Amino acid sequence: MDAQEFRARGREMVDYVADYLETIGTRTPLPSVLPGYLRELIPDEAPLNGESWEEVKKDIDRVIMPGVTHWHSPQFHAYFPTSSSYPAILGDMLSDGIGCIGFTWPASPACTELEVSMMDWLAKMLNLPQEFLFSGGGKGGGVIQGTASEATLVALLSARTTMINKLKKDNPQMTQGQIVDKLVAYCSEEAHSSVVRASLIGMVQMKSLPTDDKGSLRGSELESAIIKDKEQGLIPFFLCATVGTTSTCGTDNLLELGPICNKHDIWMHVDAAYAGSAFICPEFRPLLDGVEHSMSFNFNPHKWLQVTFDCSALWVKDSGLVSGAFELNPVYLNHDNQGQAMPDYRHWQIPLGRRFRSLKLWFVLRMFGVTGLQEQIRKDVSLAHQFEDLVKSDDRFEIVRKVTFGLVCFRLKGTNEINETLTKKINDDRRIHLTPSKVKDTFFLRFAVCATKTQVSDVKFAWTVIQELTDSLLSSPK
Repeated sequence: MDAQEFRARGREMVDYVADYLETIGTRTPLPSVLPGYLRELIPDEAPLNGESWEEVKKDIDRVIMPGVTHWHSPQFHAYFPTSSSYPAILGDMLSDGIGCIGFTWPASPACTELEVSMMDWLAKMLNLPQEFLFSGGGKGGGVIQGTASEATLVALLSARTTMINKLKKDNPQMTQGQIVDKLVAYCSEEAHSSVVRASLIGMVQMKSLPTDDKGSLRGSELESAIIKDKEQGLIPFFLCATVGTTSTCGTDNLLELGPICNKHDIWMHVDAAYAGSAFICPEFRPLLDGVEHSMSFNFNPHKWLQVTFDCSALWVKDSGLVSGAFELNPVYLNHDNQGQAMPDYRHWQIPLGRRFRSLKLWFVLRMFGVTGLQEQIRKDVSLAHQFEDLVKSDDRFEIVRKVTFGLVCFRLKGTNEINETLTKKINDDRRIHLTPSKVKDTFFLRFAVCATKTQVSDVKFAWTVIQELTDSLLSSPK
């Protein structure tokens, strides 16, 4: 394919993507294929000779689309949103076209410097403490990771290295292995599974602490665990506090947890993967109070801020504690401007290479503006409350947790088993898609407002489907 054909085929692909997104509401959100379907549709080996674009293009609808789960359908209410917008897609196109791998400043100065500016823009939108900003006058700054899972792992490994270095300095006789064996980290019982996974990768013990009846980890639980572990000779070093838990959008009490972490020299990381976007709205920002006590903070613009996957924003108060955990300087990566004003982001992440992800963030922030993004978030929260009202209007159902953001947790009054059956009926029906969860032995359904295009009519449609299938379930012979 030469440049002339690329221009023509590129226009065709833009039209295809636009048509797909504009008509996505006509597609059922879940595919009906069975595992292994695709292997039957393509050859066992790559072609010896290249094929034409026309041959490739016709297989998009034949091979790919039948197996696509349509995350951006207004009938998709599972997990959490994964954002998409035309400005973000254009940013990804340009990033792919430039094709740089921005691991150091000279590898692409624009890649590094735009990211520095965008992380400060975002931090100011969220009203984060000055210590997290590059322009804050301290050691802080932000970096775009791929996912919140990566951000949590980077924070945990940075905290681990920080504690190891401190203890080895104070106790030269201790080996690194002896220290790691005693390290203990904490999270709430409702924290995302990736938090526990980070501890497995970091080879440290992670303890899940119980939450209150609102799904919040409180300071008393944390302090009790710390004291008990210290009495047993363990070394508490890290807490992952969650603002907007996956199951219920619960919020850990940062105002209580933060001072306890500071008192005991524990790195507090705040994971606000989904809910973080809402804090650009002043009415939600108080839920983040206490973040000033944390050492690091993360949220995913790719969930609710119109930025395509992947784009996960991580800020740290002391970038030296992060780069100190990962820094290596082989000759082939050294450069004349090393250690000056701009970061070498390779020291801030797990992989060496990185895409020009700040481009799509720049495009989105400029074209939507803060007010446009606020309007989208407020619209989605309003839709969630409308769905909540529909649930409350049916005496057969109950709301499980307070609705704060764009998630409604609800269930049929009765056993876990009947709610499991209802969930299966809804997803087997395929007109809408949602996912369940289970907290404190209570199984429930989760209705998330996910797609940018979701409207009141889609919420009412989903409720109609749920009621119809509930009627069928409750009327069927036992």
